[in-house]
Amino acid sequence: MVLETLNPLHYNITSLVPDTMPVATVPILILMCFLFLIWSHEETSSIPGPGYCMGIGPLISHGRFLWMGVGNACNYYNKTYGEFVRVWISGEETFIISK
Repeated sequence: MVLETLNPLHYNITSLVPDTMPVATVPILILMCFLFLIWSHEETSSIPGPGYCMGIGPLISHGRFLWMGVGNACNYYNKTYGEFVRVWISGEETFIISK
């Protein structure tokens, strides 16, 4: 009898989870999606350049500067976006002005 009570297969795991759990997860998921949308929202800048995109844009632009070097990366951004470009170097917003 003691061995039956200690046996984990003896218990029904679904009886341990209350029936209200799926009802409670829907508002939590909606709230999380709403907070994610607010967090990822960014005001569009009038200065051209790569997008912020939840911090991925700064990582990509910084990686491009490390990989290609400052001169080649500046030439790439100037060909892609024009004479006045906003990029991120070391997490700081940087403007490239060239002609």
